[in-house]
Amino acid sequence: MKNRMSYVRWWAEKVGKENCVPRTNAELGIGKRRFVTNVSKAITLSSGDLRKISDDRIRCSVELQKEFGLRREECIKFQIKYALNGKSTHEVKEIHLKPTWCKGGRARVVPVTTEEQRDVLARVLVLCGSGSMIPEHLKYVEQLGRYIRATRKAGICKLHGLRHEYAQRRYQEFTGWLAPAAGGPGSSHLTPDQRLVDRIARLKISAELGHNREAITAVYLGR
Repeated sequence: MKNRMSYVRWWAEKVGKENCVPRTNAELGIGKRRFVTNVSKAITLSSGDLRKISDDRIRCSVELQKEFGLRREECIKFQIKYALNGKSTHEVKEIHLKPTWCKGGRARVVPVTTEEQRDVLARVLVLCGSGSMIPEHLKYVEQLGRYIRATRKAGICKLHGLRHEYAQRRYQEFTGWLAPAAGGPGSSHLTPDQRLVDRIARLKISAELGHNREAITAVYLGR
């Protein structure tokens, strides 16, 4: 809602009608965003769920979301040759994401730590070669539409929850305990040493997800 209001205010300024729009979001009843809810929005997909997606490219895009915590645009624009940065799927330690794929134009790298990640990268390489996940004859917006229709048809929705699942999985790997949103201890129950581990984990996860604030991890992990 805040983003949409910024568009309205931009329009109002351009047409000289600034006064027709309230100056603050509070006047419209739009409150500040709550980062901490401790309610998990993570979702998991089984192999059966994925098989319901008949299009190979779209299914692999969803698998990239699942295994690497990518955003929807990132997994659709994904180019395996660029991501591997000259490495093979067997030796690669991290994938590279182009600025033009990422929100805010912030390039980043995401670690490769599991065989499941390597498996999906290998399948994407066979499927797309030097191209992207978007077929050559289509534009991004067209492939996005196909992605939306295919996942809805498969009965899969709210796939942003795969980023939440990725973040919570990584948190447990880094700390050894569940994230608060997944039923783990809240920050008030951590020892000083555990709080240090918690903060380091959150900073790493923030970077992997493409954010530049530790505070945003509360959306994915709780607090």
